This record gives sequence, C-alpha cells and structure tokens, in this order.
Amino acid sequence: MTVWVGTSWKMNKTLAEATDWARGLAEALAGRDLGDVQPFVIPPATAIAAVAQALAEEPRVLVGAQNAHWAEAGAWTGEVSVPQVADAGARIVEIGHSERREHFGETDETVRAKVAATLAHGLVPLLCVGEPAEVQAAGGSGAHVLGQVERALAGLEAEQLSRVLIAYEPIWAIGEHGRPATVAELAEPFAALGAHWGSRVAGLLYGGSVNLDNAADLLGIDHVDGLFVGRTAWRLEGYLRLLEIARSAEAARARTINDENDDKEKVK
Repeated sequence: MTVWVGTSWKMNKTLAEATDWARGLAEALAGRDLGDVQPFVIPPATAIAAVAQALAEEPRVLVGAQNAHWAEAGAWTGEVSVPQVADAGARIVEIGHSERREHFGETDETVRAKVAATLAHGLVPLLCVGEPAEVQAAGGSGAHVLGQVERALAGLEAEQLSRVLIAYEPIWAIGEHGRPATVAELAEPFAALGAHWGSRVAGLLYGGSVNLDNAADLLGIDHVDGLFVGRTAWRLEGYLRLLEIARSAEAARARTINDENDDKEKVK
C-alpha cells in the first residue's frame, strides 16, 4: 500500500531556497529504497519549474501546484491554468484548502470545477477538506467532511476517483496556531472517510500540526494512507526524517498483512 508524504510550502521560499531544498532532497534520496512511500512537494507557483528541474534526476518525487484555475485559458488575471502548471512540471494540484476557501472565496462549486479540470489534464487532484472548531466540538466532523467530499467529487466515474487524493485537514489543527489533534479525535472522521471513499480514491491523507513526535502515531490510525505536512517539512532535515518514519510504518504494515495472510493459510 502506498504511503504518501508531502508538503506544501504555502507562500514561502525564494527560488534559491526552493532549489537548494529540492537539490538536497534529490541528493539525499539517490540510491535510497523508499519502498512504497510516495514523496511529493508543492512549492509556490514561482518555484514549480525550478523545483521540478532540480528533481529531474529523482522522478520518484512528485511536484505539485498549490492552485490552478478550472479554465484552460482566458481573461483570468493573476490565475494559472492546469495546463500551465503541468507545463511547469506539476503532477499534483492542491485544491480546496481552507485558506483558499476562507480568504479567496472558493466554494464547493469552484472546488468541483478545479477537480474536474485537473483530472481532465491527467494530473492528480489533492482535495483538501476539514471542519472548523465549532463543528468538531459538536461532534459533526465526519458528516462535515463527507459532505465536502461528496460535493467536490460529484459525478466522477470510478476511474477518475481512483486518481484523487483526499487530505483531511481540520481547520482547528492547521497553521501556526493550530492545535495538534489526538489519535482519538481523528478516529471518527477517518472512519467515515474510509467507509465511504477509502477503496475508491488513491489515498486518504492527514494534515494538521504534523511533527516528528506524532507522525508515527498518525500513520497508525485506521484509513490514514499518508501525511500532508507543513512547517516540519519545510526544513529538509525534517522532511527526510518524515520519509524515514513513513518507510518504517509502511514496512510494519506489510509485515502485519503478511502475518494475517499466513494465519489465514494455516486456518485453511
């Protein structure tokens, strides 16, 4: 099973800083066995091409874009299209982040249009969903995120769904002032996402105050297929350590599956 480990840099890093990070990652991963761990990095739009070029010798790392418009071209000043970010080297498009919804007016309708456009051009949509603190306090996390996903992915065929990533990022847990979620708090929303979408999409990721101390525990939650990380991964050393943690988690899962299969054979 693929374990995804990615980071979005938001509005951080100059071209020089982004290039240095990407080159350092390529050097660190050269010859390293990643198993079924899938790394990805989502720089600001100004650095997509530079990061993609720096990672050209390490194609296992997917490069993404933090946003892309649903239209292929046109009078959309300040926007970039899916074909444009693909041309720059992006293979993933982050869509529907809570900051985009809150500060830039993204709606379920525009999120759905961006998902469709991303799929139409052969890129991977990384759909971000998450609930505010008041919804979480009222016990409505699962229903809230299911509603967001259902509206964003409405009308997609099974093959299209199989190329979608979903990142659950509770609003109360993300950002500089976010509160790290406990394993118990994440069990219910991931149970809901897993039951409805786990077998239909490419992966279910968790993002929100992920750090080196809680990453292993987060990867141990049922239906969590990877991590979408902020500040901890902005330093290359932190990101490399997260990849090691994910590799260990992936190996442990593989051993568990093998043991379960052996037990089934013995019963037969």
